[in-house]
Amino acid sequence: MEIVDVSNTEHYLWGNGCDGWHLANRHNLSVITERVPAGASERSHFHILSRQFFYILTGEATIEVDGKSKVLRAHQGIEIPPNVIHQFRNESDREVVFLAISVPKSHGDRIEV
Repeated sequence: MEIVDVSNTEHYLWGNGCDGWHLANRHNLSVITERVPAGASERSHFHILSRQFFYILTGEATIEVDGKSKVLRAHQGIEIPPNVIHQFRNESDREVVFLAISVPKSHGDRIEV
């Protein structure tokens, strides 16, 4: 067992200038920390099997869930069940850093709408 952080884990880029780091990357569990700059967002999508929990570490994010926008601030989270359309957006003027926890992992289980 190793201590992990963004300096020693797999990094990837997504969207328009967004970063992700795989803190735990197993078939049955994914823990990712992501950084989303001001104004950036992902596409609306859902997962067939994966249940996700988004937890804001710093900043403020808007998450649209089934067509309804919810604002999350630091130290707030939301659980997204499988088959629920959602979209993560940073509508604020500063970056957002958050954890995305998925059971099972969400990579390969994403359907864009």
